[in-house]
Amino acid sequence: MHLEKPGIRVLGIAESYRQRESSLICGVVMRRDLIIDGCAFSRATVGGTDATDAVLTIWDALGRHDINAILLSGCIISWFNIIDPDQIRSRTGIPVIGVSYEESAGLEDDIRHHFPGDEERLCRYKNLGTRTSYPLSTGKTIYLRAWGTDHASAGRLCNIFTRQGHIPEPVKVARLMARGADTFLRSG
Repeated sequence: MHLEKPGIRVLGIAESYRQRESSLICGVVMRRDLIIDGCAFSRATVGGTDATDAVLTIWDALGRHDINAILLSGCIISWFNIIDPDQIRSRTGIPVIGVSYEESAGLEDDIRHHFPGDEERLCRYKNLGTRTSYPLSTGKTIYLRAWGTDHASAGRLCNIFTRQGHIPEPVKVARLMARGADTFLRSG
């Protein structure tokens, strides 16, 4: 990642999950100057195992070679549908950063409760590793997991794209777009 690059672009990924059979996933390509220059959608099954494929569907739909990193608004979406960021990094060749916004004791007990005997899901969760806190210049703290880059660089990238609060703009816009599109699609 070339953080000093004025034209650095990231792909922000977020979902709209409203307790349905599937959630709407949005990917937004955003430049350092906060100009949006790409967008794509996919779906992930609520409680399923296709979250990684949903992210890669967005990547493929965009067909971009100028994206420098992928920011995930969490690695666990759509009611315990766990993204495999390492697989995404391997396929795309760029760093993947999972961002969350609150401290947590973890989800092992919740996974065991809701998916008893699903050792594969539990293993995928454990493979995500631990999160590292990173203080933003906004005064807020985020929690990161990074693949293909170190945590300090991942934190600096998030800081570049966070203008207020604690949510980087690419994932904030992706979440807003996913919610808006989901609302529109559900309205008939």
